[in-house]
Amino acid sequence: MDEIKIIFKRKLYDRLLAWKKESQGTTALLIEGPRRVGKSTLVEEFAKNEYESYILIDFARAPKAVSDLFEDISDLNYLFMRLQLYYNVELHERKSLIIFDEVQKQPLARQAIKYLVQDRRYDYIETGSLISIKKNVEDIMIPSEEERMYLYPMDYEEFRWALGDKVTMPLLKTVFESKRPVGDGVNRKLMRDFRLYMLVGGMPQAVNAYIQNNNLQSVDKVKRNIISLYEDDFRKIDPSGRISALFDAIPSELNKNTSRYQVTSVIGSQIEDKKIEEFVADMQSSMTVNLAYHANDPGTGMSLNQDTSKYKMFVCDTGLFVTLAFKDRDFTENEIYEKLLNDKLDANLGYIFENIVAQTLVATGNKLFYYTFPRETSNHLYEVDFLLSRGNKISPVEVKSSSYKRHKSLDEFCEKYSNRIGSRYILYTKDLRKDKNILYLPVYLTQFI
Repeated sequence: MDEIKIIFKRKLYDRLLAWKKESQGTTALLIEGPRRVGKSTLVEEFAKNEYESYILIDFARAPKAVSDLFEDISDLNYLFMRLQLYYNVELHERKSLIIFDEVQKQPLARQAIKYLVQDRRYDYIETGSLISIKKNVEDIMIPSEEERMYLYPMDYEEFRWALGDKVTMPLLKTVFESKRPVGDGVNRKLMRDFRLYMLVGGMPQAVNAYIQNNNLQSVDKVKRNIISLYEDDFRKIDPSGRISALFDAIPSELNKNTSRYQVTSVIGSQIEDKKIEEFVADMQSSMTVNLAYHANDPGTGMSLNQDTSKYKMFVCDTGLFVTLAFKDRDFTENEIYEKLLNDKLDANLGYIFENIVAQTLVATGNKLFYYTFPRETSNHLYEVDFLLSRGNKISPVEVKSSSYKRHKSLDEFCEKYSNRIGSRYILYTKDLRKDKNILYLPVYLTQFI
């Protein structure tokens, strides 16, 4: 029996409404995001609800006759007539939307946005993945009339909405603002709920599979298909498979607890730094990964002092990360999922919690930075997992997968840069508490910091 496709509520919808109202056709909107994140579904739902009519041109499937229309746009009347005839849709001036889906497949359509927007008859939204890769745009003029928005995997609040829960997140916000503990029993329940989100992830297909089947093994199958799709995309860019290898190695590299992603340990040392930079740039453009760069001078201008050769790499969705971590098996058994869900698996889950924190921080508009510095008494390094810029201060964040009492790296960092420090956070699995200047938060409160 075929699964029913559920249309999930996404926060970006409200931003689309604001764009429509404020732009009034003076700009087009480009929505970027990893494949299978729900871009096309969101935009088509928006078109159905907010316009009298719309045309969706999927350039991954559009016939050559439609794609070729953008070879010559000197006569827009002819272009619009042909589109209306082919899609059997009547367009209404200032009341219709034209969607360029998978626009990276036809760069000339993206270039045409400049003139289509100037014409002002209709609104335009573009969607795409791998859209910034050089070969897709090197021969075209990128339109300045283009606004960009990014669609990330469903965040925890969107996930709770999908499960029919509109109560939990407002209550969690109240908990964060009050800085009061919820009690061990309630915290255990909230952590179990959050672990479910970590395992299922925020890719709409995976969430849909969970809701329809209530079975994590069927969810795992969906996630493996998405990972395979990403790997196929990477092989189109680099047939040697080195980019796919870099992606597959993310869990193992994080598990090593080293101060950076060790590229040479994955694909060997016989490769130029410039080529490595191109690979990493392509992965970033696909939005399948999140990178945290080393901040050489921690402060409010960390982007100006980041070390682009020193970074940690995370998967864009923690549900995919979990499946990737157990990719050595044909499928991730329900038993493994059940143990992960109940925190019973004999494995260091710190790297999974780091990934979900990175994912959440990116989704809430943060750039990722971390910091390492040498210890005086050994060859090891102190490391602060994440640094957040807040006003004219920085907030250090440490992530732990269990209860613990030591936070030497955080203490030394705060002493080293005492005049720059704002709030100090430890994200872990136990209840909220405050110890001197440090706020201990259960990881499900990450999005509020």
